[in-house]
Amino acid sequence: MSTRPRLTRSIPFWGLVAVSAATIAGGWYITTDKLGTMTTTLTDGSATGVDVYVGQSIAQLGSILIGAGVIGILLALGVAALSTLRPHPPVEVVEPIDWSSEAETALEAPEAPKATTDAAPAAAEEPADAEAEAGPTRPEAPRDASAARGEGVGTVAAR
Repeated sequence: MSTRPRLTRSIPFWGLVAVSAATIAGGWYITTDKLGTMTTTLTDGSATGVDVYVGQSIAQLGSILIGAGVIGILLALGVAALSTLRPHPPVEVVEPIDWSSEAETALEAPEAPKATTDAAPAAAEEPADAEAEAGPTRPEAPRDASAARGEGVGTVAAR
């Protein structure tokens, strides 16, 4: 079953709202501009036939654009109202979360290992010649001759 996105995330819905608002704004601008120009030219007596007759047609076009924008906004509101009536699929909970155990583990801080102060006095009690008594330490001799010459893994033997 395909799920439909929520209306708030629907690009066509917001496109309809944006285009409708832009259409209303454009129609409003055209209408007020032409009516203002016609009023000015008619009152001062300098109106021509183009200003009067073409201006009326352009003002009517502006009012048609306002009407189309209002219809688009009403259509968007209707779609929004209808989307609330659409049944949403139930959310399935796979496994309930036990919040109490997570909260308890988050509040408990891991215990840091306790620093022992017993090691320092024990080291101080040992004689300084402990190394001399143990003798010098020698590295263990290699088991085969190739390792003694440095011809182990990752080295190239010069022959």
